[in-house]
This record gives sequence, C-alpha cells and structure tokens, in this order.
Amino acid sequence: MNFPIIELTPDSKKYPKLLKQISDPPDKLYCRGNINLLNTHCFSVVGTRKITSYGKEATDNIVSGLSATGWTIVSGLALGIDAAAHQAALDNDMLTIAVLGSTIDDSGIGPRTNLPLAKEILKNNGLLISEYKNSTDITKANFAVRDRIISGLSVGVLVVEGAEKSGSLITAKCAADQNRDVFAVPGSIFSFVSAGPNELIKKGARVVTSANDILEEYSQNLELELSAKGGPASGGKDNISTKDPVQKKILAILDDKGELTIDELIRESDIEASQILSAISMLEIKGRIKQRSGKYQKT
Repeated sequence: MNFPIIELTPDSKKYPKLLKQISDPPDKLYCRGNINLLNTHCFSVVGTRKITSYGKEATDNIVSGLSATGWTIVSGLALGIDAAAHQAALDNDMLTIAVLGSTIDDSGIGPRTNLPLAKEILKNNGLLISEYKNSTDITKANFAVRDRIISGLSVGVLVVEGAEKSGSLITAKCAADQNRDVFAVPGSIFSFVSAGPNELIKKGARVVTSANDILEEYSQNLELELSAKGGPASGGKDNISTKDPVQKKILAILDDKGELTIDELIRESDIEASQILSAISMLEIKGRIKQRSGKYQKT
C-alpha cells in the first residue's frame, strides 16, 4: 500500500486535540492515511470478537443511522464488532479510523484476516494509527492499552456486544475515566455477549436502541446535514429492510393483533422466548416497534 507512515507528537499541529486532554496521551502516534481525520468529530463503536447476527445487524443499522452526520467512526480493526463498524462506515460512505494494537506497516497490521479491510479503509480516505513503530514492541497488553486511544479520540463510545470481561469494557472504562460519553446496546439476558452492555446500562451507560439515541445527545452542538432521502433525525425506518424470519413474523403478528405483550407474542408465534427477545430488541433498534405500558406495537 502506497501510504507513508507519518509520526506525530503532542507538539505536532495535526496531533488530535481530544487525545491531548487524556491523562496519558501517546508520546508518538504513527499514522497512515488521512491524518486530517484526527481532529474531526469522532465516535467509537466497539465490541466482542465473537459477534452474533444480532450484533452485526445492530452495528450496521446504528452506524448507517449516523451516516448523514459527517462523523468519523473509530474502532480497533479487531475481528467481530470492530470490523463490522469499519465496514458499515465504508458501506455508508463514512470516514473511519482504525486504532491498532500492532504496527501499521503492511507486514505488521493485525489481525491478518483484516488486512484487506485495512487496505479498504486507506483507499477510502480513512486512517490507520498506532503508537507502536516496531513489531518487536508488540505484546498482548498493547491491545488493552490502545483502548484509551480509541476512547480518547472520541466524544463517545458505543459498546454493541461483549461478555462480562470483554476487552470492549476496558474501552468503556477508559471513556468514563476520560469524561467521554458511554453508550450501550441492550441485549437478551440469555446471551453471554450481551452481559457486558447490559451491565454498563445498569451502571449508567446511555441505552441505544437506534441512532437517534446517540444523535439526541449531540444535536444541540452539531449542525447535522441530513441527506435528501431522510437522515437519522427522521428515523429512516422506511429504508430499513427486515430479512430475519423471526422479526418478520413478529411484525406480521403485530399487524394482525395490534398491541401484544412478550408472553402473547411467544404464544402467537410459537417461537422460543430467547429468539423472540432477541428479535424484539433488534426491531426496537431499527425503530420498527415500540413498547407502551408493557405491550409492543408497530411504529
């Protein structure tokens, strides 16, 4: 890849202003790509490497809902939610920054599975950054240390999925310590990869069931340029397709019955409770259904 490595220090004009505010900013940042992104409005999306279909769909829909803002999506290029966040940004013509726990030269980018994604990020005016110059500097601990950069670059961090001891919770803790906003996607109580976000919500993280929940936090401070086809402020629900058969069945039942409780939906659908709960959470994120007085209805 023909993208030279640029070294930045806190004295450099292009060094990210938000990152200077944290207690332990990197002495050196090694960058490849569009370094102007370092001082744009950045928002982080992180989560487990063990991504589920729910996590993938949630990431796709939430990032898509942010696409009209001009924000830069930040993540860690790891397998799972991180890769999904970068890819969703690219798919929606957004700019994205990958913060690596490895080096950013062609031979050092990791995980190797995501090397093609790293190349796509660079080709699409994105940015790769790391505080490591040589591969000999790399240890497992680096991937926890780099989390402070992911959160430090951003005004807020969204945790989509993660187990109780997921690395994404380290990013959330860094964000809280840095006085950044912490958001989390609620998930099924039966899913171990939703244990992390659910616990964050108990501790005060902002609940995200659609991109609007994030946008409302910043709407007074941002001039949002909504696209002609309807941006996130309008919900964009008419543009969201539902291919999942369980979600389709729930929508069909609500079309026919109007308002139903979860127990009624389970009886009407004859589908396992865990599948219904997961599908309901996903439909809420998409803005297709809402809850009122313990009953669900279509929006």
